[in-house]
Amino acid sequence: MTKILLIQGPNLSYLGKREPQFYGTTTAAELDAMCHAHAARRGYDLEIFYSHVEGEIIARIYRAVEQKTDALVMNPAGCTYAGYALRDCLKAVGPELPYVEVHITHVDNRGTRSVVVAAAIGVIFGFGVNGYLLGLDAALLHLGRPPV
Repeated sequence: MTKILLIQGPNLSYLGKREPQFYGTTTAAELDAMCHAHAARRGYDLEIFYSHVEGEIIARIYRAVEQKTDALVMNPAGCTYAGYALRDCLKAVGPELPYVEVHITHVDNRGTRSVVVAAAIGVIFGFGVNGYLLGLDAALLHLGRPPV
């Protein structure tokens, strides 16, 4: 079965509470449920990992490669503009673990420049929490599994 790892970077465990004018009112638990339901409908295995620590995220990515995870979807959040070590990790795992970057807001309109995007096969941003479902579908498409 196809395995996708979804990583939620710093501050995303506070979805629904933190700056709802930007990130909406959907909680992290509600978003997790949406993503797990998507995985059940599409027939793939999904693991969701939250961390506020860049080093923990890097360690989880390397472990995903060892576990033969098929794809990574990630909102790097606070690591977006400062995650140079994360970027180097993503470049190192490159083709073994294709990476789709997701952001809830339209980061370009907010003046945020991603330093990790150079390692991504694609980016989804500006569609709210629905961007996660689009990002998961994009990962499936990249793996040759068109969304149904």
